[in-house]
Formats: sequence, C-alpha cells, structure tokens
Amino acid sequence: MVQADMFGAPVFAPQAVAGVDEAGRGPLAGAVYAAAVILDPARTIDGLADSKILKSERREALALQIQAEAFAWCVASASVDEIDSMNILRATMLAMERAVQGLAHAPELAMIDGNQSPRLRCAVQTVVKGDALVPAISAASILAKTARDADLLRLHTLYPQYAFDQHKGYGTALHLERLREHGPCPEHRRSFAPIKAYFVPAALVGAVA
Repeated sequence: MVQADMFGAPVFAPQAVAGVDEAGRGPLAGAVYAAAVILDPARTIDGLADSKILKSERREALALQIQAEAFAWCVASASVDEIDSMNILRATMLAMERAVQGLAHAPELAMIDGNQSPRLRCAVQTVVKGDALVPAISAASILAKTARDADLLRLHTLYPQYAFDQHKGYGTALHLERLREHGPCPEHRRSFAPIKAYFVPAALVGAVA
C-alpha cells in the first residue's frame, strides 16, 4: 500500500509487517485486548520485550514510546459479552482481527504470537513465544497489556470491592475471596469457572450433589 505525505510525496510502509499479541485470555473478569504494531525501522525502540517480564513503570514508558514512534499501531478488544457468547479463543481472535483492521497502514504480513491465528486479509505467520522473539510482537504485547491494565483500573473505580487494581481480574486468592464475599459483578465472565458456578440453578446443584 502506498500512502502520501502532506506534500504529496509517496510514503511506503516499512516492510509492512505487523506484530500482533493479546492480553487477558486467562482472567475471570474484563475484556480481552489485542494490539497490532508496525514498527518503523528508522526509529529503534530499545528495551522491547515480553510485557509480562517488564515492570509496570517500564511497560507504561515503552507504551508511550511505541505510540509515538511506531509506523502504525492499534489496540482493540472483545467484550465480556462476546467472550461469553463465542468462547475466549474466538473472542481473542476477534480482538486481533479488529486490531489489524484498525491499523492506519494495511500490513502485508501479520506475525501472531502463539500457534493460532485470526482470519486476516494479509499473510499470517504464527510465532510461538513471539512476544520474546519478535520486536513488533513485543511492542504489541506491551500495548495490549497496558491498555487492559488501564481498563481494569477503570473497573476498580466502578467495583472497588473486588480489588481489580491489584489482581487485574486474574483468579488470585484475593479475587476468589472477594467473589465469595460479594458474588460476581457484570464484568465477570460467566462462561469461566468458578464464575459459572454462581449462575447454576440451585436445583441443578442439588441434583449434581
């Protein structure tokens, strides 16, 4: 794809390779997020790595740098309702599709972290542990993770009793304790155990027991 700058000169997407990754497949609450990033080879971003091994402050700083210096980037999500209606794998693929489709420059190739890929209009390559091996995927993992963390902080302001700011929706001992005390909120994934157990009819629970 050829773009033009403000003076009408052609601008070519550098290699047009997008890294794609997700954040939030495992938690019991909140949307699943995905990001797609086309890095600019003329603007090296030092320190890109799997977002899970980076400290929060470093992730946030890198996210701002990626947004400022990448050739193109997009963050997208699939909602809790979509997760519950189509399952978490399909919802994750949907979030990835939305992220790639939202790029300002269409990639020729999308490199996807893991061994499963969404349906895209461009060529696709999966890379196991790609978030640690491919800089563009690392960048995508950082944007997806920071966006999801920000959303869980938003949920914490709405439902402070669950301490989403601490566990980010994952099934930690603290989260499970708060669930036992308060029951699920609308942002909990009803299709996930142990959330599903709160919505099983009492008669069915008795029959199973």
